[in-house]
Amino acid sequence: MTKTRHDRPAIGAMYAGLGLTVVAVIVPWIDLGAGNVLAGHIRAGYPTFTQERIDTAVMTWLVCLSVVGALGVMCWFGTIWAAGTGKRWARGVATLVFVLGSGIALFDLLVRDTSGDTGLPPLLGWVGMLPSLAGLLAVALLWRRSRPTSRA
Repeated sequence: MTKTRHDRPAIGAMYAGLGLTVVAVIVPWIDLGAGNVLAGHIRAGYPTFTQERIDTAVMTWLVCLSVVGALGVMCWFGTIWAAGTGKRWARGVATLVFVLGSGIALFDLLVRDTSGDTGLPPLLGWVGMLPSLAGLLAVALLWRRSRPTSRA
């Protein structure tokens, strides 16, 4: 892949995705200190749980989401570097990372736990989907064919 005019917008979309990934990691931690939507969601699904069990479940979700987010940040940096330096394999890797990341985000949004409800509250699930929008745009821009400029 040679560096083309459409690499710059794709890299911009990747930086947006990186920022959205950081937001998606921070929002659940802010929720822990503020509204605690996650704990309320778990409490509603498991009314017999003690506060200690709810706290454990919340912390488990927060750790899992943070690990996935950290891996996402590393993937964004890697694809930004690959596209920025014109690596031939950047498109393929960006596409693979997009598919994997979107699959994980969809899983987090839709997975049902034993209570029959989703594991995450919808608010947090949808926040986790936001980086995938930037990823879709970045992949589309990377695969777009460059058009020759006319010299009229």
